[in-house]
Amino acid sequence: MFRQNYFVRLKQRFQAHWALQRCYKLLSSPSPASTTHEAVAAVVPPARRRSLTASKGFIAGAALATGLLIAGLTVYTRPTWVLDRVERLQLKFAGVESYTVMVDGHRIHYYVSGPGGGEPIVLLHGLGGRSEDWIKLTPYLQRAGYRVYTPDLLGFGQSDEPHNASYSIGDQADIVVGFMNTVGLERVDLGGWSMGGWIAQKIAVDNPDRVRRLILMDSAGLKVPPGWDLSLFTPTTPAQLNQLHAMLMPNPPAMPTFVVQDMLRLSANYGWVVKRALASMMTAKDVMDDDLPSLKMPVLILWGDQDRITPLSEGYTMHALIPQSFLRVAYGCGHVAPASCTAQFGPELTGFLKSVYATPDRQTILRANYELKKQQADEAAGE
Repeated sequence: MFRQNYFVRLKQRFQAHWALQRCYKLLSSPSPASTTHEAVAAVVPPARRRSLTASKGFIAGAALATGLLIAGLTVYTRPTWVLDRVERLQLKFAGVESYTVMVDGHRIHYYVSGPGGGEPIVLLHGLGGRSEDWIKLTPYLQRAGYRVYTPDLLGFGQSDEPHNASYSIGDQADIVVGFMNTVGLERVDLGGWSMGGWIAQKIAVDNPDRVRRLILMDSAGLKVPPGWDLSLFTPTTPAQLNQLHAMLMPNPPAMPTFVVQDMLRLSANYGWVVKRALASMMTAKDVMDDDLPSLKMPVLILWGDQDRITPLSEGYTMHALIPQSFLRVAYGCGHVAPASCTAQFGPELTGFLKSVYATPDRQTILRANYELKKQQADEAAGE
């Protein structure tokens, strides 16, 4: 068997050597009719050509199969990474621009969309969120003619995660104001969701001249102890992750096991930022109860009626503390209402921004009437 194989290989080598010699002679021939393709075809037997063609097909098929296998493994092992890339592609194809700027020595990523001459609005995501969380709501604002800025807060999304940062509400507010300064936004409509709403309140109280109108969506910020286990925001088991999803939205869809495992991996790798931010919040250093009545700009409060993270009762409290505010409730929606109930939030948001009730003059009248009635009630109580 060895000798037979040896002679077969020797014959193949001889044929190959002879074919190369023939190719050289034909290619070096001065005849213009002898092209490279013709030369090769003349010395390669038909059976060999069919074999080469089949080999090319096999290689192409193998490459395709390998690519599909790698893609499948990526989806299976890193589904959240794939989802992130899909959302980024969606934003890119929709004309949304992605940029990074340096703020206080930190790289801050943001998206911007809408007409260049539109009034600017800045939207701040919540704890553990990212700028892509606004992907369903921003089109309403773009169509209404607004220039929409959605930054990744420090420690989240594509922004830097410095290990020496406090991730407190006050520090995040300073970063956002620094971001506005860097991109040239002097005065904006400012919106925030959950922790982002708390940061937006802080900015509006400390820099009222920078905020034209304020929008709070299922916002944190009051001195109200959470009625849920803080560790759920950094889940380590599938059971904890399921509990968290049940608190974020009513009737959450079941997730495949491989998605659950990837989300737990992310929690283990990046949960330290969330823990540090929560620790700062629990000090109650930046609670806004006493400051909200000082707000003078128009304020819209949007809330999901089934929110279990920041219950609707907190929305009513904020509404009472801000006399010129408007409260709108999205029914059947939980804490992630800005993403899951955009059909209700979108029209309310754009309607408020376009409404006469959101103009500064109208708000001055509303507040004056409120303060007059409050004074009359106090005088009546003192008699």
